[in-house]
Amino acid sequence: MKVAIQCDSPLLQRSLELFLEGHLSSLRQCDILIRDKNIHDDQYPTFVVGVGGSSDLIKPFSKAQLLHALNQKFESEKYAPVAIEEETFPSSEEGVSFDILERHIDKLTREYKENILKAIRAFYEK
Repeated sequence: MKVAIQCDSPLLQRSLELFLEGHLSSLRQCDILIRDKNIHDDQYPTFVVGVGGSSDLIKPFSKAQLLHALNQKFESEKYAPVAIEEETFPSSEEGVSFDILERHIDKLTREYKENILKAIRAFYEK
């Protein structure tokens, strides 16, 4: 799946770029265009992120919610589904154990702890 992003909000634009890092493409080569305003354009299939009821995804959202909403949009429009990373959503059907998930959580917890300690040290060293 190839995604192009056109948002008026620079914060939303950057967030979407980070969430969809491996799926970004130019406007000419995209399968779907993500916007923060509902603009009817027959040239590109559009996915709208906003606060209104006519949006495909309501703000605020997580990466998982974004990928899920994109999957639903593709399925309803008969497009290919979004490839969801195995590490993000381990499947029990494939025999992935909870050990992998536990190690990933431990890694994230250590990184979070280190970042908090850095911030506290920087604050008190001033």
